[in-house]
This record gives sequence, C-alpha cells and structure tokens, in this order.
Amino acid sequence: MRILIVEDNAALAAAIKHRFDDEGHAVTVVHDGEEGRHFLTQERFDLCILDVNLPGISGLEILVSANRQNIDIPVLMLTARDSIQDRVAGLDAGADDYLVKPFEMDELMARVRALLRRKPKTATKAQQIGALTVHNESRFVSVDGVDLGLARREFATFECLSANAGNLVSKSRLLEHVYGVGVDVNDAAIEVLVSRVRKKIKPHGVEIKMARGLGYFLKVGA
Repeated sequence: MRILIVEDNAALAAAIKHRFDDEGHAVTVVHDGEEGRHFLTQERFDLCILDVNLPGISGLEILVSANRQNIDIPVLMLTARDSIQDRVAGLDAGADDYLVKPFEMDELMARVRALLRRKPKTATKAQQIGALTVHNESRFVSVDGVDLGLARREFATFECLSANAGNLVSKSRLLEHVYGVGVDVNDAAIEVLVSRVRKKIKPHGVEIKMARGLGYFLKVGA
C-alpha cells in the first residue's frame, strides 16, 4: 500500500513513517503544503495522512484542491486544533477522519484500518494469479491455502506486479511502490527483491520476466 504523509513536524512524520515501514508499506513524506498538494493530486496513493497547519498552504486547501480533481482516497487529518468548529471544517473540506494531536500511535493505526475497511473494494481482498492467491488485506501470498512466506517488501514487490498483471512495470515504479517516492534506494535493491520473489513463485507456475531496460512483468504458465 502506498501512503502519503504531509506533516511539517519532521520527528512526528518520521515516527509515523517508521510504523508503516514496519508493516511493509511504501511511504512518501513531505513537509510543505504546496508539495503535499502536488503529490496528492498528481501521484497515486491508497491513503493520505494530512496535517492542517503546513508551510505554504494549509491541509484544508489541499483537500479542496483534491476534491476539485475528484481525487478519491481516504484522508486522515491531523491537527492540534480540537474545537468542534475545527473538526467540522476538516470534515466538510473532505477529510474522512480527524485526529487531534497529541495522539497514541496505536490509535492512529486503528483509525487507518477503519478507513481502509470503509474504502470501496472490488478485487482487492484476494486476487488469483495462476495457482497463487494474493491476499491484499492480510498481505500474503498462498498456494492451496499454504503461505509462501514472502517477506514484507517481497510482498510489496509482488503486489505491484500482480496489480499490473500482463503489463510491464518499470524499476522506478517498483521502487516507488515498495519504498515510497524520493527514498534514496538504487535499482539493485529492486533486483534483489525480484530475484527472491522469483525463486518463491516459479515452482508454482508463475514467473517474473524481465524486459531489459524496460522493467518486469508476470507470466503465468508455459
């Protein structure tokens, strides 16, 4: 899952990112309102955690811009403002939930899980790729009910490829999906992850093929 955090408190943003990193999600962190608006309206994310008070433009203005462009992802708003009027303003601007600082990290994660449960889903619960079943909510891959044991970033790699089954996925796109936008990770990291995933899925009739200089794609069967 790709998560955008727009928060000018660097320490808080790092703490939230660390928690999501531990669960294998790709996290992009920005500290400025204009940059936050750019990422939210121009990039693809599954969730946004958005502060209200930001340099440049406010979180409320970012939400208004996103709504004008019909950006439909869950948004959890963070703020030190705890009045009813402030909460109403945030929700009216388009936030799906509102969490007042300071907060416990466990509460943040619980609210995120609740938001994602409410998000409309089509084929996200389980996806069949040949003999492999991709459990997107629980974040594992199985064959005949047996977990293949993909590590967190291995699952994120396969998740991106399976979501684009039949299409080429570039290394840069894989890097963004697995690690987040702007993270200083080179192509070798993705090559290692792809190699590990390839070894685990190939015995089950699904291969990761490489188009040299272009990227990777999944191939099912002979």
